[in-house]
Amino acid sequence: MTMQLLIVDDEPLARLRLRTLVADLQASAMPGGAAWAVAGEAASADEALRLMGRQSVHALLLDIHMPGRSGLQLAQALRAMPEPPAVVFVTAHDEHALKAFELDAVDYLTKPVRRERLAEALQRVADRVHRTLPAAGADAAPLPAGDVVQAVLVIHQRDRLLRLPVAELLYFRADQKQVLLRTADASYLIDDSLTELEDRLAALGGAFIRVHRNALVALSAMRELELRQEAMTSKADTSEGWAVRVAPLDEWLSVSRRQVAAVKFALAGTPS
Repeated sequence: MTMQLLIVDDEPLARLRLRTLVADLQASAMPGGAAWAVAGEAASADEALRLMGRQSVHALLLDIHMPGRSGLQLAQALRAMPEPPAVVFVTAHDEHALKAFELDAVDYLTKPVRRERLAEALQRVADRVHRTLPAAGADAAPLPAGDVVQAVLVIHQRDRLLRLPVAELLYFRADQKQVLLRTADASYLIDDSLTELEDRLAALGGAFIRVHRNALVALSAMRELELRQEAMTSKADTSEGWAVRVAPLDEWLSVSRRQVAAVKFALAGTPS
């Protein structure tokens, strides 16, 4: 199934970048086998509504600040449709993340959009679309009650092989040439790269977010985001930066400025 995507942004260069990224992701075979096609582009909310009146789309890559009706107002209007398309906000501003969650957006990307973040957002859209379609193989026998298949991540260490339930993993942090993996009860140093781990966890259905170029955190483990003072090279010097608290460890991990909006969005949408 090829899913149709509408790009809505008043800036031609921004639309071109998104179209190019989508084409690049499609050419490199996106995870999960999702196939995407850009059905059209619109420079305003009204133009987007006119296009959607002539053709169906599965998702919008939607800017927020546009002349006339804003992207937030368009997303609100779409909710009145019988089968509204999924919305991924794409904006240069991070202060609308909580409002985006209230409008049931699938994701919230900040410009300039990174290829990896767009791939993650489109995979989330694909997952949502597939959940709303009639289930294939409806005549197949269901699993007996109590038979739950638990996702497991296999990790390699120098002298052993471990199978760890994905639900127990709290975070991964790059530590020099290795990656530190934390669970509530143990720490492991592994040789896989964060990018490889991110892809494997996504394939297993794990809900993790890249909070920094050196860290992945389980959505279920995040408890709060805070602007904190951190000591620099000398005790007299401090640097203010965002950090997320990981439970049940009560450890704080740095959040890059680029990922603050995504972490805010994830915290708003993570069940307690």
